[in-house]
Amino acid sequence: MDALSPNPIEVELIADLACPWCYLGLARLDRARAARPHLAVHLRWRPFLLNPHLPPEGMDRRAYLRAKFGGAAAAQRVYQRIEEAGRADGVAFAFDRMQSTPNTVLAQRLLLYAEQHGLGDPMMRALFRALFEEGRDLGDPAELLELGAAVGLEREALEAFLASDERADEIVASHRWAERLGVQGVPVFLVDRAHIIAGAQPPEVLTGLLDLAAQRAGSTLDAEAAPAAG
Repeated sequence: MDALSPNPIEVELIADLACPWCYLGLARLDRARAARPHLAVHLRWRPFLLNPHLPPEGMDRRAYLRAKFGGAAAAQRVYQRIEEAGRADGVAFAFDRMQSTPNTVLAQRLLLYAEQHGLGDPMMRALFRALFEEGRDLGDPAELLELGAAVGLEREALEAFLASDERADEIVASHRWAERLGVQGVPVFLVDRAHIIAGAQPPEVLTGLLDLAAQRAGSTLDAEAAPAAG
């Protein structure tokens, strides 16, 4: 087996937890990483807000679908396509279980907190799964407390964090940074701050992006190791 690459490739995932295509993008990135086990990849969450004006308690799902798609029938056509794509990538979307569309600021704060404690990857997956496969409310602090504790965060400290507004400014700042970068829709993958691609790309496209980053890192290391001319 090949040794892991010495310098991890940093993949910044610009996304919103309320975005089903972002969940698919993550699943496809996982497949790309599995295809390149010798490459060390550090995944970092970059918050984005698809619905920045939702109230803190979120919005009734039926009302949201009417506002966004004009009604349940039009929404069904869109989500059927996503469900079909999900089955191909091992994601069991269950949109019918969702009773509300959440304001994700609190959930994204939890994700940043989990990253700070070395649990960002499992927290990211747990939050996506909770919303899109289990229909849980990501705007509910009690739900988030249970989800965070389940991945290993210390319960009492997490409860205090969720009751505060700590790191809320970072969510807004990250969203504005993404907008300045030109991001209008998510997911977006930013690799080593050198390569960027938008959309829930097929795994082979993401694998190619990892290869490109690895080649670039190798070229940089070779240049640094080369003796000076003299």
